[in-house]
Amino acid sequence: MAITGAHVVLHSSEPDALRALLSTMLEHEGVDAGGGWPIYPLPPAEIAVHPNDHAAHELTLMCDDLDSTMDELAAKGVEFVGEIDEQPWGVVATMRFPGEVTALLYEPRHPTAI
Repeated sequence: MAITGAHVVLHSSEPDALRALLSTMLEHEGVDAGGGWPIYPLPPAEIAVHPNDHAAHELTLMCDDLDSTMDELAAKGVEFVGEIDEQPWGVVATMRFPGEVTALLYEPRHPTAI
């Protein structure tokens, strides 16, 4: 198959702070793509399509235990905002990264593709 992976780009007004947090959060310094642009490894990924009236993208990181993962990430400097959202398909928390970048962290309660 021609597709070998996925590349996620986060846009932030505080790129150095976000890079430092990702390095800590993912426990990897990343690789230098040239010119000091680090690229960090991600765990296996899956893709889904949801109906919407406008085009949008969303970054969601999955975990096996939301509470313990939130505790671990908070100790590494990840900020969580809002309440934990209990859904039939999973439990979701919102992370806020430097530069007002948000991403979701969730514990799925459905079969995953990975």
